[in-house]
Amino acid sequence: MKPPDGIVTYFFVDEAGDPIFYNRHGELIVGQEGCSRILILGFIRTTNPEHIRQALIILRAELSKDPYFKGIPSIERTLRYFHAKDDVPEVRERVYKTLQSLDFKAEFVVARKIETIFNKRHRRKENVFYDDLVSKLFENKLHTSSQNIIYFAVRGNRIRQEPLDSAIHTAILTFESKWQTKISTNINAQAQTLIGEPCLQAADYMNWAVQRAFNKGDTRFFHFMREKISFLVDLYDYASYPHNFYNSKNQFDITKISPL
Repeated sequence: MKPPDGIVTYFFVDEAGDPIFYNRHGELIVGQEGCSRILILGFIRTTNPEHIRQALIILRAELSKDPYFKGIPSIERTLRYFHAKDDVPEVRERVYKTLQSLDFKAEFVVARKIETIFNKRHRRKENVFYDDLVSKLFENKLHTSSQNIIYFAVRGNRIRQEPLDSAIHTAILTFESKWQTKISTNINAQAQTLIGEPCLQAADYMNWAVQRAFNKGDTRFFHFMREKISFLVDLYDYASYPHNFYNSKNQFDITKISPL
C-alpha cells in the first residue's frame, strides 16, 4: 500500500433526501409526500478548492449583472448561494457548465430506505443510519493524502460535530481492520453552511444530479457530469449485487438498477 503523498485533500460532503422512516405516531412514511425513498450522501474531492470557490463567485457576479434574471423571485437567494433544487433552469445550466470545467471528482453512497435494514442494522435510529453512510463514504478514501480536510454541509440548526467525528473514526477503523494497517494521516472534519462554503454548493449540484436519476429516471444531468463522477454505490440494491458498484469499468445507467 502506498504511503501518504504529502498532498492536502479537501472533501465537501452534502446529502440529498432524508434519513426519516416514521412519523411521530410510529407509522412508516417512506415514499410519502415529504419523505424520500432514498438517502444520498456524496462528496466532491479536490486539492484546490479555491478555484471552485472563485469560479462560483464569478458566476454569481455575472448573473447579478444579467438583466435576463432581473425580477425572478428566486434570484435573490441564488445571488447568495446556489442550490440546485431551487435555482431556475437557466441558472442551473450555467452552474453545471461551470462545474464541468473545474478540477474535482465526486463519489456517492445511495441508500434505499428499507425498513428491515433500518430496524436491524441501524436500531431504528436516524443518526445511526446517517453516520453509517458517512463511514462507508470515507472507508477507503483517507489513507492516500497526508492531510484530509472534510467539510459537511449543515442545514438549519442541525450541527452534529461529535457524531460526524465518530463516523469518520469508524471509517478509519474499518479500513485499518480490512487492510491490517494503520492510517497515519491528519484528518480534520468540520460543519459549514452552503452559504459559507461555495464548494458545498458544487456538492449540492452533484447530489441533485444523482437524485434526479434515481427519483425521476432523469439522467440528463448525471450524464452531463459523468466524467466528474468516479464512484457510486447503490448500497442496498441487492438484486443488482455484486454489480451495484459503479465506476469507469461498470458505468452507471438507470436501466441497471432495480426499481425503488
